[in-house]
Amino acid sequence: MARRSASTGSLENYRAKRDFRRTPEPPPRKKPAGRKLSYCIQKHAASRLHYDFRLELDGVLKSWAVPKGPSFDPTEKRLAVHVEDHPIEYGSFEGVIPEGEYGGGTVLLWDRGTWESHGDPREAYRKGKLSFELHGEKLHGGWALVRMHGERSEGGKNWLLIKEKDDAAGSRDVVAERPESVEGGRTLDEIAATEGGSRRQVRRALEIEGRSEVPAPETPRPPARARSTGTKSGKAGRSRKSGTARKGAKSLQRTGARSAGKAPKTRGKSRPRGGAGAGARR
Repeated sequence: MARRSASTGSLENYRAKRDFRRTPEPPPRKKPAGRKLSYCIQKHAASRLHYDFRLELDGVLKSWAVPKGPSFDPTEKRLAVHVEDHPIEYGSFEGVIPEGEYGGGTVLLWDRGTWESHGDPREAYRKGKLSFELHGEKLHGGWALVRMHGERSEGGKNWLLIKEKDDAAGSRDVVAERPESVEGGRTLDEIAATEGGSRRQVRRALEIEGRSEVPAPETPRPPARARSTGTKSGKAGRSRKSGTARKGAKSLQRTGARSAGKAPKTRGKSRPRGGAGAGARR
């Protein structure tokens, strides 16, 4: 039943596991046809760190959880656990799923792009052997997803993600070299700290990224020197203004004093000789 649901592109499991009033994850919506098929990988710091590998097919994102992430080395066969289909909108999601919700943890958009199948993708998916080209920002070249058989398959859930031998293959560890998001360049701890993650989620993200401190806020503060200079400049400006005011006041006082000294002479020349003037002086 689960495999039939996946092959028909059902999103019932996705809806059933999430409360969209509490999680910032996107609800399913219809997407217009006629586009190139999208691809993405999301680095997910849930109870266990893993990389969600997603390929668009039949209007949904077919999804596999890859615990160790992808490898450019063709000899490295990475376990990929098939999980429920996700809506196309999920391919651009980056943020924090609240604690207590399904998959609670920090999600980082690690890679994105398009993919092309080598042959009929629906038939290849049904048979459990997908071969395709990736055109991502980090991953490119030929890849394969192969379903395991026997007891190790765990009912068909376990697949292997394998890099094909081509010019893009190599031994470099792309997971370690490129931990950042393709959407803004943030790391897990920066997303957890700025997108409402709990203290536990921030600590978890810091451990994964090998850091010990919470990142600084996104909004940059002016350099300390600039603030100090500005403060001193402001005080100096106020001091200069105060000094100017004091000088102006003293000048007015001197002018007033001179005017006051001259005033009696002027009044003396023009005052009357009669008793009224003498009475005023007394």
